[in-house]
Amino acid sequence: MAEALLIDVPPQLGPSLATPRQIVGVVAGNALEFYDFLTFSFFAVDIGAAFFPSNDHTASLLASLATFGVGFLTRPLGAFVLGRLGDRIGRRPAMLICFGLMGLAIAGLALTPSYASIGFAAPILVVTFRLLQGFALGGEVGPSTAYLAEAASPGRRGLMISLQYLGQGVAILSAGLIGVILSAVLSGPAFHTIGWRIALGVGVIIVPFGLMLRRGLTETLHAAEPIPAADSGRPTARVLILALLLLASGTTITYVLNYLTTYATATLHMAASLAFTATVIRGVGTIIGAPLGGWLADRFGRRTIMLAPGFLLFLLIMPSFIWLSQARTGTALFVVTAVMSLLGGISSAAVIVAITEQLPKPSRSTSLALVYAVSISIFGGSAQFNVAWLTAQTHSVLAPAWYLLIGAAAGLVAMLWMRESAPGRIAR
Repeated sequence: MAEALLIDVPPQLGPSLATPRQIVGVVAGNALEFYDFLTFSFFAVDIGAAFFPSNDHTASLLASLATFGVGFLTRPLGAFVLGRLGDRIGRRPAMLICFGLMGLAIAGLALTPSYASIGFAAPILVVTFRLLQGFALGGEVGPSTAYLAEAASPGRRGLMISLQYLGQGVAILSAGLIGVILSAVLSGPAFHTIGWRIALGVGVIIVPFGLMLRRGLTETLHAAEPIPAADSGRPTARVLILALLLLASGTTITYVLNYLTTYATATLHMAASLAFTATVIRGVGTIIGAPLGGWLADRFGRRTIMLAPGFLLFLLIMPSFIWLSQARTGTALFVVTAVMSLLGGISSAAVIVAITEQLPKPSRSTSLALVYAVSISIFGGSAQFNVAWLTAQTHSVLAPAWYLLIGAAAGLVAMLWMRESAPGRIAR
């Protein structure tokens, strides 16, 4: 695809509208989302046993993963309702509402008695809290990412928005560390019975601090910003379609990689301590890759930093899973996790920056929330269930690799058609 001439203008490096402390409050919402979702998926086997008891362990696991997925159904509704609030009354109040609902849902999940205690009421409550959580998370991404884009100077926008993925990395790292600690401290029965409740409870603890930090945010919705004369305030169909494809690809990659913990234990029959250690490594890889991707995108443009690591990741998927499935060692698991997490973090950071910049400010919160919610509801919510089902049906340990390849390929096609949006490098 031919590139148009790029105008090389030095980007502005002005101060941010938010302090580092306030930025932590913004990023905390996305981090809490991933921490809770990862905890649920990491303990999918144990949660399935608690709320969906069955003599068939695969059926119990699939029921648990289906409950994990049901939380994605209300994401588009939350995106529409709470994303619109972000465009109408401000980014800050929308983020406060999202975070409060999120905390309520997580606390409810952690405290719901098991099926053995209250019968059918237990899975009903779990599904209800998952639906509430999905509603809150559907509205979280739009206002928070819009805020980061608007609070940053143009020359640092890539790095600032990439903090959303840095927060995800912190969440993954935290979930992995807590899993390692719990597996070491608790006995086998106790770990499977209350380990996941303790892990979710840790997430509840940070909710009051996140709310306190968000209350002090400076509103960016009405901040002065030059708007092109031809800007109608609505995103073009082209941008929305490419955004959906890019986010569908990214969320497929993310959730399949997050599934590696369950995959290592349930499919490859590796020790839980190794699986959770891999999660720690995945978190570190994302923590390094995301801000690196944002910084590189500020220097070299969004498209280059999307494509290069995305293509390399595509090439490495099948060889990596073949090695992991044959070796089944901690070294193989750790190396595969580290490399894929690093490459995915770099590319994903540039993707979310490019999408956010190409959405007009008056509808940025709603548009971003909706495209993210729709893509993640369809592809993220079903990814882990589909991989587990495909593995069970095909009896192939490479089922996750094939699934991952399709997602990565779709993303690469969309990246090729995405226009450059970095300040000073916009095609004319």
